[in-house]
Amino acid sequence: MNWKFITISVIIIIALIFTAIYFYQTTRFNALITINNIKVGGLTADQALKKLESSVLKNEVYVGKERIFDGKDTKMGFTKEDLPSVKKLLGSQWTFLPSSKAKNYSLMPSQGDQYRSQTLKKLLEDKLTLMNESLKAPQDADVRLENGNIIISNSTPGTQYDVANLITQYQKQEYTSEIHLKPIYLQPNKEDSPLVTKKEKMLQDFLQQTVDYKVQDKVYSVKGSDVIKNASLSKDMQVVFDPADIKNKVSEINSSQSTLNKNFSFKTHSGSVISVKGESYGWALDVDKETKLIQEAFEKGEKSISAEAIYGDGWSTYGTGYQTTTNNGIGDTYAEVSIAEQRIWIYKNGQLMVTTNVVTGWHGVDQDTPPGVWYIEFKRSPSILRGSEVGNPNYEVPVTYWAPFTLSGCGFHDAGWRRNWAGDAYLTQGSGGCVNVPPSVMASVYDNLVQNEPVVIY
Repeated sequence: MNWKFITISVIIIIALIFTAIYFYQTTRFNALITINNIKVGGLTADQALKKLESSVLKNEVYVGKERIFDGKDTKMGFTKEDLPSVKKLLGSQWTFLPSSKAKNYSLMPSQGDQYRSQTLKKLLEDKLTLMNESLKAPQDADVRLENGNIIISNSTPGTQYDVANLITQYQKQEYTSEIHLKPIYLQPNKEDSPLVTKKEKMLQDFLQQTVDYKVQDKVYSVKGSDVIKNASLSKDMQVVFDPADIKNKVSEINSSQSTLNKNFSFKTHSGSVISVKGESYGWALDVDKETKLIQEAFEKGEKSISAEAIYGDGWSTYGTGYQTTTNNGIGDTYAEVSIAEQRIWIYKNGQLMVTTNVVTGWHGVDQDTPPGVWYIEFKRSPSILRGSEVGNPNYEVPVTYWAPFTLSGCGFHDAGWRRNWAGDAYLTQGSGGCVNVPPSVMASVYDNLVQNEPVVIY
């Protein structure tokens, strides 16, 4: 009986011990348990919550070993509403027998911490950005075209922080008094990076472009590899290049093809070929504007364009004769004036429409009709001629037909007052520089003169 009593007593005692241990383990945290780095070992859930409620966050931020920001002290912000969460942690760390295993749990208050999640985050971001201003930025490997060769520069590391990644790391930190961030630095694009490879291909493709540039009836194939020697890529991946060689190409085309202020080879009515200096008639390319036009064509990937910026002299500064490619640029519609023969010939589409004797400028007093290639500026009927001449400083003369070809006031007009129409009248009784046409044929001459078409005087 004694042995039975002793056995039962031992069992009861052991059961009580295990019950006590179970109760203790169920209601208290193990010895080396921390929540947000606050020791809660041996505490009940209520006791642990009270300790969390009274704990202070120093809000110090470290990057590596360097403390870069010391925020204001704040309470952790736990309330009674967080007790279920603490009890949940208590249950998750439970072991039947007391454990000496250390473990830290991270717990956010249910109400959230606006200072930590917003204010301190923004202050930290501003601090890192400010620090970066005095730190060395990384240098990306880059691609550029230099003297016609594609060159890839080497990348170099820097000491600036990767602010975006550090802020992301900050947002993932446990809710502890000190915040420790692993240093993350901005990294340069390496020589073999996809971006550098893409840039290299873009430059190579750019150089392979060809723009067909049409000037009158001629087309010039402008190759990128010929006219683009120095180029780079902007931040938005646009090719930026020096157009100097394009300008040289346009200048070369302009020099060889334009007609403004150049000599024209002209076949007279008699069949002889002479050279006549271009005066107002003719056209030229605005080299700067045409350079920009071709530059933009390369930038936009256009395959063909036509010249647009054409200019000239005289009444119409947009350039006369640009559309004319026949008869050495004179075309088949023009007025021919021979001072020696004192005669004119008016042609339309290659057909002689009218010819007549005329009287040109007074040679004896150096008021000769100016030789050269001009053009009909405009036509007006009737009109009043105003100007000056030898012996008549201020005159006003009404005419029925007026077609000027110089800005100085020389042109075709009828001269009903003239009595001397002899072939040598221009030597002693010539005009003030105009071409006087007999009234009997002036209407026909006027009708066959065409605005902007050339007047060849020799």
